[in-house]
Amino acid sequence: MISESPLDEVAIRAAVEGDANGAVVMFCGVVRDHDGGRAVRSLDYRAHPEAARFLADCVARVAAETGYAIAASHRVGDLRIGDVALFAAAAAPHRAQAFDACEKVVELIKHEVPIWKRQHYDDGVSEWVGL
Repeated sequence: MISESPLDEVAIRAAVEGDANGAVVMFCGVVRDHDGGRAVRSLDYRAHPEAARFLADCVARVAAETGYAIAASHRVGDLRIGDVALFAAAAAPHRAQAFDACEKVVELIKHEVPIWKRQHYDDGVSEWVGL
C-alpha cells in the first residue's frame, strides 16, 4: 500500500501473523535528521501512479520465493524528522528466515518501486536523492 497518511504498524504486523510463525520481523524506515554529513529538516516522497502495483509485486515475489508471509506499506507526501516512511514485515517459522525475508523485501522495494525522495536541508537547499 502507498499512503499519504501515517502508516499503520499494527495492520502490517497483523497481515503477516499466523499460528505457524514463530517469528515476526518488522522494519521501520524513519526519516532521520542528516544525510551525507548534511543536516536534513524534512523530506518529501513522490510516487509514480503505478507505485502501489510495483510495491505489491515486490511483496508477492518475496512471499513466493520464500513461502513466508510478507507485507509492506510506503508513505508519500511531506514527512518530518521521525516520521515513518516504510513499514515492512515478514513472518516465518524461525527468526533467521523472517529476518532474511524482511531484508529481501525492503531491498527490493528500495530498488524497484518508483518512489522518489527530495531532501530539504537546514541551509535551505533541497535536492532529489537516488534518482
